[in-house]
Amino acid sequence: MPASYFDVDGTLIRTNLLHPTAFYLINQGSPTKALARIAKAAFSAPVLAFSEWRDRRAFNESLYALYEGMTEDRLFVLADEAYEKVLEPAIYPGARDLVAQCKAQGHRVVFVSGSLDFLVKRLANELGADDIIANRLEFRSRKATGKLLPPVVAGPAKAKIIRDHARSHGLQLDDCFAYSDSLSDVPMLSVVGHPAVVHPDAALERLARANQWPVLRLDGLS
Repeated sequence: MPASYFDVDGTLIRTNLLHPTAFYLINQGSPTKALARIAKAAFSAPVLAFSEWRDRRAFNESLYALYEGMTEDRLFVLADEAYEKVLEPAIYPGARDLVAQCKAQGHRVVFVSGSLDFLVKRLANELGADDIIANRLEFRSRKATGKLLPPVVAGPAKAKIIRDHARSHGLQLDDCFAYSDSLSDVPMLSVVGHPAVVHPDAALERLARANQWPVLRLDGLS
């Protein structure tokens, strides 16, 4: 059985990691707490912008540092609402069909995402994925420390994560598929036998054309 490995943000849904984070920052139970967290995020914006351009792992670590002090209960209680208001409306029209096609061909569908696991799990349930590989917050005394548990799912590290997943499930990577919209995911695309790009920018599209990788659109636009 081959597997189909999907990046999530920008590939299956329109959102990026900032959108659910903004939802959590705003929904802090009191205006004072929300304003304090928004102010902290605004102060961190230059670091986030620089790290997103230079190092996806550093971007993930800086972004999730904003969750420090949030309680496990509140994060999980708000997860359904965050999914319903932020992620579900952003699912690309063609995402369900592509995942369904992979399932119909007998593929094991795996979402590989820098988003948080408890949100990606809800999307996986919606679209019918078999496994998720996503970022996980560290909690101590039921509060987020602002750190991620290893491995951090971002950029080139996704290639190793996919190798490890394939090995543990007895899958041959030459038979597997991968889908992403991001140039930072080229290592993830290159590790499988059948890569495809989705909604690529100009640089990724040039690379895809040069390597004869399929170029897909799931947004219903030609």
